Amino acid sequence: MTTLTLQHQHSVWRYIPGLALSALVTGFALWGGSIPAVAEAGFSALTLAILLGMVVGNTVYPHIYKPCDGGVIFAKQHLLRLGIILYGFRLTFAQIADVGVSGIAIDVLTLTSTFLLACFVGQKVFGLDKQTSWLIGAGSSICGAAAVLATEPVVKAESSKVTVAVATVVIFGTLAIFLYPAMYPLVAHWFSPETYGIYIGSTMHEVAQVVAAGHAISPEAENAAVIAKMLRVMMLAPFLLILAARVKQLAPAGNGEKSKITIPWFALLFIVVAVFNSFHLLPKAVVDMLVTLDTVLLAMAMAALGLTTHVSALKKAGAKPLLMALLLFVWLIVGGGAINLAVHSLMA
Repeated sequence: MTTLTLQHQHSVWRYIPGLALSALVTGFALWGGSIPAVAEAGFSALTLAILLGMVVGNTVYPHIYKPCDGGVIFAKQHLLRLGIILYGFRLTFAQIADVGVSGIAIDVLTLTSTFLLACFVGQKVFGLDKQTSWLIGAGSSICGAAAVLATEPVVKAESSKVTVAVATVVIFGTLAIFLYPAMYPLVAHWFSPETYGIYIGSTMHEVAQVVAAGHAISPEAENAAVIAKMLRVMMLAPFLLILAARVKQLAPAGNGEKSKITIPWFALLFIVVAVFNSFHLLPKAVVDMLVTLDTVLLAMAMAALGLTTHVSALKKAGAKPLLMALLLFVWLIVGGGAINLAVHSLMA
């Protein structure tokens, strides 16, 4: 019993330094985000968290990553998912219904067109192998690094290809955090805050990046962005099933090995919490406390994402995967914008 207790304590302790570092960066970000001049410049606490995380990640973190890595990865993966689940307390089923059929149609069209474009240009234009094209395509079309990691066991990719794909979606997804809020004043005559939020959610890479970009515009844009994004994340499961069938079809005869399918449970729980919140069963004070906790968790996830985004990722990715990811990024902005406007005008 004593041995088990010591092992458990050691297992817990390995997360403490990284979580403490993420919390420290988050504390500075929350403080900075509360300064009126900083907030008015478009730098929310979430945006500051990833910026500060990237500064620390490319200066101090390489020297201290060994004791911190476990906690930082835990924050980036698990705290993000918990934060997204708790984000449901900011929403009601009526708001989800507002995104409705048009939001689903936009997500399906954007996801499908982006992934098919990735398959074509990756192999035909840039001469990349199927696995790299699929991984970058999945990351760009669905939900960034999470989609890449979920796709990896289905396509049985090498770890080096996974690293390249994650690097590309992190680079362009991070760029999108600043680009989308900057673009909004230029296209505001075409989009309301809500429809621009749907545009953000249907075209940006990572869930955390969508939250940060929407947050920098308005609460309405943030809510719509997260709902549209979570509908897109929920499409990961059917996407993986279809891809697994395609991989099996392309596999040599006699290879009957089955691929494990990853279900995005946190996306389903997000919807469950939002539906629960629609009934207003909890006191407002409790809901407010959960929303505050949610902001802290999301900021910690953003800080961890920044800490693990290294400039060296550019070198590791190489030119062709980066150029392919850039082309998909441009398509998501331009083509995704056109899909959004077309669907909204048809369903108006």
